[in-house]
Amino acid sequence: MASKPGPGTITYKDAGVDIDAGEALVRRIAPAAKATRRPGADADLGGFGGLFDLKAAGFADPVLVASTDGVGTKLKIAIETGIFAGIGQDLVAMCVNDIVVQGAEPLFFLDYYASAKLNVDAAAAAIEGIARACKDCGCALIGGETAEMPGLYAKGDFDLAGFSVGAAERGAILPKTAEMRAGDVLIGVESSGVHSNGFSLVRRVVKRRRLAYGAPAPFAPGRKLGEALLTPTRLYVKSALAAIHTGGVKGLAHITGGGIIENAPRALPEGLDAEIDLGAWTPPPVFAWLAQSGGIGEREMLRTFNCGIGLVAVASEKLSGRVIEAFQENGDKAVRLGTLAAGKGEAKVRTRGVLKL
Repeated sequence: MASKPGPGTITYKDAGVDIDAGEALVRRIAPAAKATRRPGADADLGGFGGLFDLKAAGFADPVLVASTDGVGTKLKIAIETGIFAGIGQDLVAMCVNDIVVQGAEPLFFLDYYASAKLNVDAAAAAIEGIARACKDCGCALIGGETAEMPGLYAKGDFDLAGFSVGAAERGAILPKTAEMRAGDVLIGVESSGVHSNGFSLVRRVVKRRRLAYGAPAPFAPGRKLGEALLTPTRLYVKSALAAIHTGGVKGLAHITGGGIIENAPRALPEGLDAEIDLGAWTPPPVFAWLAQSGGIGEREMLRTFNCGIGLVAVASEKLSGRVIEAFQENGDKAVRLGTLAAGKGEAKVRTRGVLKL
């Protein structure tokens, strides 16, 4: 005989986890996820795992490339301002940009949203942003996970992480370090702002200046500070793939945490250094404001932030003009930063001139 529940019976909802809210979120985001379908990904959300058919996607001898990342402490600004639409693009960009710089096409994406108590509206805004970004770069959103964990997260806080997989034909993987030579051209592709790195320092500067995120942005007339700082990370997939298809790209570096100083060498072989002219571009105004308001030196700026360059390409001199055109024809401004030069030991960045801060 089944025992009858006593007067002290409690439910999962009483413990802080609302299954109904989770199901409501899945129903709400289903149309956005469905809009990201592409060849190879046709299943609906709700399975125990996401499915992808590489053969249907047109690959003959593919190598898979995977990347996982989060949005970082930029989320704290989103939470404080209640602006959630752009952080979905931040999440996708941080993953797919890492995939495309290895010469691969991002194929599918999965997200993870965890909070103390699920706010359906906030979660839907973030995940719908993920879906829009996936669609923009031809990547299918094939699944994800939403978790309520009271006691682990503070009230109102949440975390957002993602995972993406791409593929490239076996002979197309970048960087092609064996083909790089002194004299090859370094091309910089502009960023949309701070992207999703260095926000612990950004928030420290805001606190030091005693500014509210609802106050006017000192570097962006007509915008509030929080809104301007939440400008989403640029998606480089379409323009980078177009540049790769010119045949002139030998390597690509995604400029994230560590800036140009730490990231550009990751695409280079030993014995070749990146010589970069810091006066070749003008960083967006947010970087001058951060440097001046925080008293941050140029070297620290260069190794913390992207400083206006979100992607660096290595191209042959002969085809460098066509590579720049390919980026620009697909909506991303690109400039010549410098060249590769003979060096000793591990690759490094050598700079000349000063940043236009």
